[in-house]
Amino acid sequence: MIGEHTKPLHNLDWEDTPAVEAASSSVLSALIDDGDLLRRLAQQVPQDEHLSRLSEHYDILDKLVLHDDPSGWRLRLHVFLPGYFDRPHNHRWTYSSRILRGSYRHTLYGLDDILDDAMDVASLRPYMVRTEKAGDSYTLHHRMIHATVAKPYTVTLIVRGPALKDRFLVSDRETGKAWWQYGAANEPPDAAEKKRMSPARVKRVLDDLTEWDII
Repeated sequence: MIGEHTKPLHNLDWEDTPAVEAASSSVLSALIDDGDLLRRLAQQVPQDEHLSRLSEHYDILDKLVLHDDPSGWRLRLHVFLPGYFDRPHNHRWTYSSRILRGSYRHTLYGLDDILDDAMDVASLRPYMVRTEKAGDSYTLHHRMIHATVAKPYTVTLIVRGPALKDRFLVSDRETGKAWWQYGAANEPPDAAEKKRMSPARVKRVLDDLTEWDII
């Protein structure tokens, strides 16, 4: 359904942040401009067992997976729920984001060579704080440590690259603790099932996105 629009992502070096930014920006703009296609991608999720199983619900965030490419990248819609706050962390993949609705405060802390589960979390220093708002976009390399605090019902469209490592580290500046988290391949089945989005939740997210004129 989206093959023609995603040609820029073919054979992409996901370690090359400028190349990812250029390719992903082209793809995100094309999908946003083609509102009918984005709508059809979202509305196929309830009928697609694979995409439904990949979509996740947390108490403060919904992740709707619109496409899972054989090469490893994914297209996702994120809906940030009331109370959303983030802890400084890196990622297993490089990704690009376009904000479609709302805004969030985005803090960058530097590269992840300082991350360790025994680290002094209080030593993390913010190097950039900015507000991402509707219409803004950016690309973040998987080694960058960042955190976000979102306004309720902020919506973003994400091109998430293939996983480039098995784990990432999350830190909590309030408690001073840090811990490793792993991808689904290394996750207990009950943990994966707990965060899987239910059919009712998928419908609710689609209804909200329709009401907000996102799809």
